[in-house]
Amino acid sequence: MAVPPRNYPELRAELQARMPALAAGQRRIARILLADPEATAFRSIGETAKIAEVHESSLVRFAASLGLPGYPALVKLCRQQLAEQAQLVRRFEQAAELTETEELLGAAVEHDQQNIARTFARLEPASWTRAVDLLASADHVHVLGLRKCFTVAYLLSYLLHLVRPRVHQLTPSAGMIADDLRDLAPDDVFVAMSIHRYTADTVRALAAAKARGLHTIALTDNAASPLVPYADVTCYVETGGVTVLRSLSAFVSLVQVLATGVALRRGSDSELRLDEQLLSAFDVYFDEDAVAVTGRPATG
Repeated sequence: MAVPPRNYPELRAELQARMPALAAGQRRIARILLADPEATAFRSIGETAKIAEVHESSLVRFAASLGLPGYPALVKLCRQQLAEQAQLVRRFEQAAELTETEELLGAAVEHDQQNIARTFARLEPASWTRAVDLLASADHVHVLGLRKCFTVAYLLSYLLHLVRPRVHQLTPSAGMIADDLRDLAPDDVFVAMSIHRYTADTVRALAAAKARGLHTIALTDNAASPLVPYADVTCYVETGGVTVLRSLSAFVSLVQVLATGVALRRGSDSELRLDEQLLSAFDVYFDEDAVAVTGRPATG
């Protein structure tokens, strides 16, 4: 008989391990538990069965296969997760229902504040420490994020390059990702980021990096993400909001803190000072003092 999970992290790990072998209906149940434990904590068995497109008895059997006495035990694990992370938050109205500018701006601010708080509350100390250690010590770091995650991948690459050498952002043009992957070497670190809907090239690239012996880090939105099976370390990011696309505010905060952790681990003050010298030598930034004196920008 299966040893029942004692908490939600154990349930999550068990579901992730079983996912490839589950039947279609069981896989839908597992994805609901992984992707949205908050809502599951308050759904009846009938509601969850309807969403998963299975009979209520299937949920009972699914719980039993995990060594749990029934569906209420699954709900209890989800509720414990919410209590431990203090993640009981009210849901906002959808953007289509907001008619006043103040309401939209206020809802966006509240959502982003909650996204950031929830993201950092979900970080597991051991995973965070390992991610920082890998990024600080690896000979090369490769970063990939496409479509809506491209800008976040650029930011992480830029910040890491300020505090350590040999950071490479993959920016593959159509059909060229295989060429970019040729430079991957065992013991390098590969960071992949994607949120729903997940880009296929990002998933394939992370799988290839894992197969080639790289250390792999995934930055994604929930435990049902297809990046998770190929990641040595996973950090989850909250992306809900009322804007046109999913909010990236928490994503930006996470990569900034991640790069800062790497800088502190490496003791990178000297590299940052050298970077400032180069920036000054090449007149990279707008010279406000020159404008104050001459009335026009300094030219390089």
